[in-house]
Amino acid sequence: GTNADLDYFYPTAVLVTAPEILFFWVARMMIAGYEYMDRRPFSDVYLTGIVRDKLGRKMSKSLGNSPDPLELIANYGADGVRTGMLFCSPAGNDLPFDEKLCEQGRNFANKIWNAFRLVKGWTVEPIDQPGSSAVAIEWFDARFQQALAEINDLFSKYRLSEALMAVYKLIWDDFCAWYLEMVKPEFGKPIDAVTYQKTVGYFEQVLKVLHPFMPFITEELWSELKQRGKNDDLIVAQWPGMQSFDSAILSEADKAFEIIAQVRNARSSKGLSPKEALLLQVQDQQWTSSFTEVLTKLGNLKAVEKISDKPAGALSFMVGTTAYFLPMEGKIDAAKEKEEVLKEIEYQKGFLASVMKKLGNEKFVQGAPPQVIENERKKKADAESKIQSLEERLKGL
Repeated sequence: GTNADLDYFYPTAVLVTAPEILFFWVARMMIAGYEYMDRRPFSDVYLTGIVRDKLGRKMSKSLGNSPDPLELIANYGADGVRTGMLFCSPAGNDLPFDEKLCEQGRNFANKIWNAFRLVKGWTVEPIDQPGSSAVAIEWFDARFQQALAEINDLFSKYRLSEALMAVYKLIWDDFCAWYLEMVKPEFGKPIDAVTYQKTVGYFEQVLKVLHPFMPFITEELWSELKQRGKNDDLIVAQWPGMQSFDSAILSEADKAFEIIAQVRNARSSKGLSPKEALLLQVQDQQWTSSFTEVLTKLGNLKAVEKISDKPAGALSFMVGTTAYFLPMEGKIDAAKEKEEVLKEIEYQKGFLASVMKKLGNEKFVQGAPPQVIENERKKKADAESKIQSLEERLKGL
């Protein structure tokens, strides 16, 4: 006869088990499956590792090195403990458990909760969409699809720890640190309806890919994000679908983010207020970027202008092969800046001399592995490049 439960559940897709019972139990399940059902009971076997302490010892009651899971959950939350375990669990290998990873999981949950509070705190009004928000949406569309392709691939290979890390970076770095900052309205000002709806949609998408790892906070935020139907739960929501995406905008965004990081570093190193608007000059008459408004907003720039000649009295940095300048006239002490640059040149020349001494030693060159020689040559080239850049900066001062 037939059995409804057996027909529904047999065969299954994957068996999750420990390697020590592979022959005692798993092999016998396969044999019994073919004997009684004429079909294999599962297609894949995922072997979990052993949870060990930081010293590499297997956790046991006799050693007293096993943490109380209820205490961990009380301190870090169930989602924090789940992600903490997964952060240290490469597929098939033992898990070197560290409680600090649970703390990292809790911090991640806090980050997501704060992002939710930020978005829900915005006032929506029928106003025009800023250019910075339009390009942010175009970029995150592509970035999410790029990350989704990676996450799907890792899931298909059961590389769960790496899949979690891909989701972590997507949410912490791309969604929170970049996208939300790009679309966030000024304090006390409203956001346009188009950007708000897109942002809520992206929030739903990132909650979907995070849900397998952090089911509790994601389900809670899913229900709070907008009005839902009675059975409209995240656990049964459709997984995001793959779509083609524009890789060119991802490369363009990476350059823009590097420029913003360099501008922020310059402010920090020179003690300039984040509220003081700076002028950014680009030594390239052909330079264009879809992210100009994003640069202006996140870098707090009064303008981005193209120039032909290097300006005097400006801080400089390179992104790719393009030189960028921040005029500092009246903002920094030129004498002090020269002193710092001269010190750095002296240090780099000393470093270069030590590398040259190694490369000039015939015994070292003949006896060292090729990779070591290559590393030393790279150090030499890097030092020479830094010295050249610093000397040009000194001329500008």
